[in-house]
Amino acid sequence: MRNFRLALTSFGLLLPLAASAQSPRSVASKSRDVLPFKATETLLPNGLKVIVVPTGFPNIVSIQIPVQTGSRNEIEPGKSGFAHFFEHMMFRGTPKYSPEKFNEIMTRAGARNNASTSDDRTMYYATFAKDDLEAIIELFGDQFQNLKYAEPEFKTESRAVLGEYNKNAANPGFKLYEVTRKTAFGTHTYGHTTMGFIEDIENMPNQFEYSKQFFDRWYRPEYTTVIVAGDVTPSQVLPLVRKHWGAWERGSYKASIPAEPASTAAKYAHVSWATATNPLINVSFRNPAFSETQKDNAALDLVAAIYFGPTSELYRKLVVTEQKLDTFGAGNSSNIDPELFTVSARLKNPSDIVYIRDEILRAVNRARSELVPAWQLDDTKSASRYGFLRSLDNTNSIASTLAEYVKYNRSYGTLNNVYRIYDALTPQDLRAAAAKYFKDSNLVVSTLSNVALPAAISTSPPIGSFAGTAATSAAADEPRRALRAKIAALVAADMKAAEPILRSLPKLDVTWQKSQLPQIAMKLAFNAGSATDPKGKEGLAALSAAMITGAGSRDLTISEIRQALYPVAGSFSSQVDKELTTFSGSIHRDNWREYLHIALGQLANPGFRPEDFQRLKDQQLTRLTQDLRSNNEEELGKERLQANIFAGTPYDHPALGTVEGVKSITLEDVKAFVRDRYTLADLKVGLAGDVPQGFENVAGALVARLPAGSPAPARAVIVGRRPQGLQIEIIRKDTRSTAISFGLPIAVTRSHPDFAALNVARSWLGEHRMSNSHLYSRIREIRGMNYGDYAYIEAFPRGMFQFFPSAGIPRRAQIFEVWIRPVEPQNAHMALRIAQTELEKLIANGLSEKDFADTRDYLMKNVYVMAATQDAQLGYALDSKWYGIGEYAAYMRSALSKLTREDVNAAIRRHLSATDLSVVAITKDAEGLRDALLADAFSPIKYDGEKPQSLLDEDKVIGARKLGIRPENIRITPVEQVFDR
Repeated sequence: MRNFRLALTSFGLLLPLAASAQSPRSVASKSRDVLPFKATETLLPNGLKVIVVPTGFPNIVSIQIPVQTGSRNEIEPGKSGFAHFFEHMMFRGTPKYSPEKFNEIMTRAGARNNASTSDDRTMYYATFAKDDLEAIIELFGDQFQNLKYAEPEFKTESRAVLGEYNKNAANPGFKLYEVTRKTAFGTHTYGHTTMGFIEDIENMPNQFEYSKQFFDRWYRPEYTTVIVAGDVTPSQVLPLVRKHWGAWERGSYKASIPAEPASTAAKYAHVSWATATNPLINVSFRNPAFSETQKDNAALDLVAAIYFGPTSELYRKLVVTEQKLDTFGAGNSSNIDPELFTVSARLKNPSDIVYIRDEILRAVNRARSELVPAWQLDDTKSASRYGFLRSLDNTNSIASTLAEYVKYNRSYGTLNNVYRIYDALTPQDLRAAAAKYFKDSNLVVSTLSNVALPAAISTSPPIGSFAGTAATSAAADEPRRALRAKIAALVAADMKAAEPILRSLPKLDVTWQKSQLPQIAMKLAFNAGSATDPKGKEGLAALSAAMITGAGSRDLTISEIRQALYPVAGSFSSQVDKELTTFSGSIHRDNWREYLHIALGQLANPGFRPEDFQRLKDQQLTRLTQDLRSNNEEELGKERLQANIFAGTPYDHPALGTVEGVKSITLEDVKAFVRDRYTLADLKVGLAGDVPQGFENVAGALVARLPAGSPAPARAVIVGRRPQGLQIEIIRKDTRSTAISFGLPIAVTRSHPDFAALNVARSWLGEHRMSNSHLYSRIREIRGMNYGDYAYIEAFPRGMFQFFPSAGIPRRAQIFEVWIRPVEPQNAHMALRIAQTELEKLIANGLSEKDFADTRDYLMKNVYVMAATQDAQLGYALDSKWYGIGEYAAYMRSALSKLTREDVNAAIRRHLSATDLSVVAITKDAEGLRDALLADAFSPIKYDGEKPQSLLDEDKVIGARKLGIRPENIRITPVEQVFDR
């Protein structure tokens, strides 16, 4: 359902305007509405829609601006990718606000701002301190009305877009998606992805005049909505929007999007992948367009969840029982025009691919021929509502979720209307929608592999040839009734056994974050991370945690647990890092009693079934060898850098382990790790939300079944290896680009006196995923060499997927790290030289007084944005306890407020180096890069457009910079050997 698919981005429907000009309209929440807020909608005379949503959360404001243009609007041949291009180009400045001034204002507001593009919309957004409301509204208003850029700037940014494509191209799933779309659509613009065709991206520097035409057509008030949510009122917001957006002129352009003809036959496409990867298959059907009045698209959302979701019969069969797949699921897009319903799977064995396709088609035939039991439909509707409520714990989440629905009809009511459709759906509606769209002529099968597949995969049998085995509604309900009885008996037995414990509960170390939020968050953190992996068993901590949350309990199988938690959107997950294993639970306060017995039963009484162990062990190996090593060279480079710097210490391998280490782990190893490491003495508990009376006592009684244990002794200090000069590992991998990470160990952790000072330096040099940083400016913005460049003083796993670091990653030792996102191979040498030069300047010159003050003030405000969610607040509180510091936001603001410029510059000089660096580069021509680095010759850089003479002069100096790398300090490693042992 849509709230489950927000990460995949659902897409929009442009409907007639519904509000009258200049008339604010309050929208009060009705009893069955999923949005509990009183919003105000206003249509300005120029056609701009304004929606104001007071959320009740203090201090923070989020502005979301969906523009009704996406890759769907790229109707001219050879012009794909321009909607996405403007996501980048909009930050190139105006006559009033240069890019530098734009960034300065965002920095002063402590803002986290960015943009994104999908098929049917482009979204611009910022979350910031409420005191800066007018400044941000004015800034965006000027940007939309007065964007101005010259051809050299246009060409520079087009190269950054190519850099983004190159980083995505390492992922086989991205390529399969691209080919699936191209196969399914021969006329409609959905035939290309949001990124565009690669040949169009490569030609983009020559399309300067067209870029201005595209902007003039679509960046108009009648296609735009300004959503302002948070600690605001309509009386504050509306005058500011009228003042700064009211003069924006309405346009007149209307596009005629070419309709895709009805398909007449099934289609098949295959992608041959160059490197080792598990086979992928997509089974897709043309689906209906989004509608907030018609049922078909919403019905297929529920079909996806019921027949192909984690609680479906097919998932249990293929993933849990037969273990032929390690990932499986379905998504139903909700686009302006019909797009695709897709079932996706990743196989373990290529020989199973025909069987997997046929099992998917068998389930498809069931969906179009049988009636879903009423209870199953009710469970899915319930899961949708509770799942949606989980997203309402902070202003940014509320605003961004709302924006994904406002984009359709520019209406606050769209989201509520969609949930009314869900509520009204019947089993007959689901069957009718499946029968209407799941036709042989609508079928597209696409596969990807690096080995030959069975010939039979290229021709699909008729869907009707797969007989269904549907049970009657009464018979289908029997397992559910049995499970309900089983859980009731479990709760009764647990409570009887807990009676003596409740009279004398063990003293637990509990951190509270009380609030009025109805969603309860629970964290259980053990001092048992990957640093405790035994030698030769690297990955044991991660596999042990997976066996808790992914393998069921002694009383319930994992399939039964998923079935039980599904209607209430309850979750129990794990995260393993170097020091901690953290289990996180989330449940609405309405449903806490059964939830605690189910979730904590997994921890206190693990199932430890051999078949689950083998499934999860295989999954972990795939995550290590495929998801990390083969398919994500950026994360691979970051993990390898950590391992190289901490070689010979407990930090010398990723949490996933090593290939040989994981292979050597036995079920008995896991049992011993859980018994010895998950003890009450090493447990810290966190609770957040409107926790009901009795919750803490019941949770405490259930957790008390863990071994008492003894507190782990103080662990030795971990010291990384500081290189003497540049030490470089080049990983040879078949890839379009070159990813680079470099750094050195530092003695600074969050509890160190220099942490706040070094954090200011880090933020100025390379704030994560932000354009207001120095490295971003010098490498990406001015030179257009890649997608972005960032710096860190704390580990930041999964950085390409997140704006803020996860909690639960405290460490005894950290590194200073620079992450250069993928560049074209011929620019790798120069990119390294530029980054090293800028770091050297920072160390030699320090920050200016203005840069220091601006960055410090940004961090003092941004800390509230960083820890805005319930989960983040609770996680950071536990991290603070681990470090022995105060509450994170207050601690950081206090430390920052006391800093001086000299404090920061002194910390830079004490801890950083531009010469003693460990470097990891991932590239195809490893020998060529090695030879270039050792030759130390001039590294030229070629631009598509004109550049200032000052930059060209600077390039001459930097390009001639001597790195002085000794032959013994550079090595080449085939990617297949990385983390092998």
